Amino acid sequence: MSDRAFPTIPMLAALVLAGGCAAQGREDAARPPAPPATKEWMPMNADLHAMTQAALADAMRRAAPGAAAPTLLSAERVTWPDGSLGCPMPGRMYTMALVPGYRIRIQSGTEQLDYHASMRGEPQLCPPGRATDPAPRSAVY
Repeated sequence: MSDRAFPTIPMLAALVLAGGCAAQGREDAARPPAPPATKEWMPMNADLHAMTQAALADAMRRAAPGAAAPTLLSAERVTWPDGSLGCPMPGRMYTMALVPGYRIRIQSGTEQLDYHASMRGEPQLCPPGRATDPAPRSAVY
């Protein structure tokens, strides 16, 4: 084998790499630009306002015919102390991790309805007597 054969291997490698980079550049140029990061691109249930609207709509469906429209008492971002989202069902086990979410309280007639949700889920009505408080503010991450 001659000494002249060795310089061609690095040269071939350089040509292959250069060709791959050029091809990548053509692919990037053909790809449309990414959409801007605006609220329209976020899922609706990630927003406290959307969660509140969903809880109010559910409260309206549960209200007696002819009853006054349910009213919002409070809506807040909270951190639940575990996977039960502050509404543990008897006999069930839950993840023992802090879960960011929402607590929404609605007045419907003489009842106070307590809705709990994670950041990604739909608000769920927590029956009276089963609701627990969110983690203290100092535990929020």
